[in-house]
Amino acid sequence: MSTNSLTSLLPTEISVLRYQPLLVFHIEVKPPSVIGATPGYDRRIGEIAGGRFEGERLRGKIITGGSDWQSLRSDGAITINVRLVMQTDDGALIGMTYLGMRHGPKEVMDRLARGENVSPSEYYMRVTPYFETASEKYGWLNRIVSVGYGHRMSGGAIYQVFEIL
Repeated sequence: MSTNSLTSLLPTEISVLRYQPLLVFHIEVKPPSVIGATPGYDRRIGEIAGGRFEGERLRGKIITGGSDWQSLRSDGAITINVRLVMQTDDGALIGMTYLGMRHGPKEVMDRLARGENVSPSEYYMRVTPYFETASEKYGWLNRIVSVGYGHRMSGGAIYQVFEIL
């Protein structure tokens, strides 16, 4: 059996996380439909009322009609499950799906729930967006992995998304 650590077996090309900014997006979310305490979670669903996005390689608007399915877990964390449609300034349609997690101290989460402005340093909000498009110009989005930092704002959220290289 080898005594080498697994880290020593890593090629240098994959030993450090490499990334670049992809885009910033802001979503507007209508007040949620509170389904309530289902057998699995306390479920809330917010309709995406619009928004916009911008990055070095793409920009445009977020079309009304997507949804944000949130699950409030018994440990206080909220899972985020969003599906929406982006329309670039040049007319291409891009589906974006992201899963994520938001959690923090109870008093911070209560302030967020009341719509107060809370510093993103006081809670954790991370997502993993994936994209789908038939556009040749933006087809590269179909083949990337991305991660984002989020910030809950009154009436919606804003995210900084990075492409993992």
